[in-house]
Amino acid sequence: MNDRVNSDISTSRKILRPRRLALLGTVAALGVAVLAASPGSSPLSVNSLIPPAQAAEIAATPSGFGDLVAKVKPAVISVRVKIDQDNDKSAMLQQNRMDSDEQTPFDQFSRQFGFPGGMNGMPRQRHQVITGEGSGFFISADGFAVTNNHVVDHAQSVQVTTDDGTVYTAKVVGTDPKTDLALIKVEGKKDLPFVKFSDQKPRIGDWVVAVGNPFGLGGTVTAGIVSASGRDIGNGPYDDFIQIDAPINKGNSGGPAFDMNGNVIGVNTAIFSPSGGSVGIGFDIPASTAKLVVAQLKDKGAVTRGWLGVQVQPVTSDIADSLGLKEARGAIVDNPQDGSPAVKAGIEAGDVITAVNGNAIKDSRDLARTIATLAPGTSVKLDVFHKGESKTVTLALGELPNEQQAKAGEDKVQPGAGTPRLGLSLAPAGDVQGAGQKGVVVTEVDPQGPAAQRGIQTGDVILNVGGKPVANVGEVRSELAQAKSSGKNSVLLQVKSAEATRFVAVPLA
Repeated sequence: MNDRVNSDISTSRKILRPRRLALLGTVAALGVAVLAASPGSSPLSVNSLIPPAQAAEIAATPSGFGDLVAKVKPAVISVRVKIDQDNDKSAMLQQNRMDSDEQTPFDQFSRQFGFPGGMNGMPRQRHQVITGEGSGFFISADGFAVTNNHVVDHAQSVQVTTDDGTVYTAKVVGTDPKTDLALIKVEGKKDLPFVKFSDQKPRIGDWVVAVGNPFGLGGTVTAGIVSASGRDIGNGPYDDFIQIDAPINKGNSGGPAFDMNGNVIGVNTAIFSPSGGSVGIGFDIPASTAKLVVAQLKDKGAVTRGWLGVQVQPVTSDIADSLGLKEARGAIVDNPQDGSPAVKAGIEAGDVITAVNGNAIKDSRDLARTIATLAPGTSVKLDVFHKGESKTVTLALGELPNEQQAKAGEDKVQPGAGTPRLGLSLAPAGDVQGAGQKGVVVTEVDPQGPAAQRGIQTGDVILNVGGKPVANVGEVRSELAQAKSSGKNSVLLQVKSAEATRFVAVPLA
């Protein structure tokens, strides 16, 4: 039976495991040496090389993870789903993309982790019930469990298997595609083992232990460290991933990553993988994000987010210089949407939002994440740089629509009249401050669209389509329709980003 391609994190154990064991062995040896050293040790003794505080910390480092795993492993579950492919157009589209030979390394992660792939390269039958597997973990004794949205998306049935082999039927309580989180529940139980989310942000270099269901094996434990935080992987406007090097593979999606206290610091959701297997670069949804999302899913089955009603972009050094800002920080407003909370508060195009409730805003993505964590109706204070002067405005947030409407001054490249869909919202470059006069600016990207899969991001400028310069959305539509009518499967875009100008071949969906 074809397994669902849960593009979760894999590892090369032949390379990584000996190194991990060598590191632990070194730490244990240092700890013993420190404890055994005497005041009269030679100048080259361990005591002379390691400060007492650090030596004590090394001595206290655990020699293994057995106690931790025994504590948390019973709360981790394997998640198995069934999908009727014939009734699931979204799954079929995902299948087509997974079988394509034109994948970039980032095509291997995120939403694609949980979707089906062909068996040995053979095409699937037109109608087929597909099974897929992922991971999850209980967060309460009465059966609430967390997993990834892409694991249970479009599932007709969900089963979970606990560490002792017991199988339960679960229902989907709610999902949030924007953060790739889902809440499921096993009914009729009151004594299930569970774990808690951490209240502390992990430090880079902290130990992390991942538990999950790679390749359907179930109950698999791997260890590593926190490699980085705040990662933006182009998955959506709320990207803020923790990067870890604990090996995780297909099937680990939705599983937990634990700190040394047994608390969940993140939910495994993505990898960077040129080969499809783990290369030690995995991404977790932070516990802070998961807690907020799960609480709303439990309360009302969906997530609502605050909304300003502005299209923004980062403040570059050139923009900062032209506006008289001392630092290239904040988010510059392109075009406020008519009738939005921002417009009602007097925010105009060209204003720079520098802080929310006194907390400095780094860039446009930081602003989007900050506002999204606040509930609709919340009163917020915005520090705004307006026409050379700083001011503070107070407004009540609106509710972010489930599907963003086109903003003033922009349009979406929609299918229809023979026009392929790229999943982009565009505006003439001349209408967006700081974008120049040539081409069209990408003002919004559908994370599930073909353009996003080729790395096109908000703020990029498309200079030409199919070798012809474009200056507005109409010209883009025309060139896409022409490419499609010519029988082409992809169209070549010349794209200018902050880093460079490049050519990108985007499939014509």
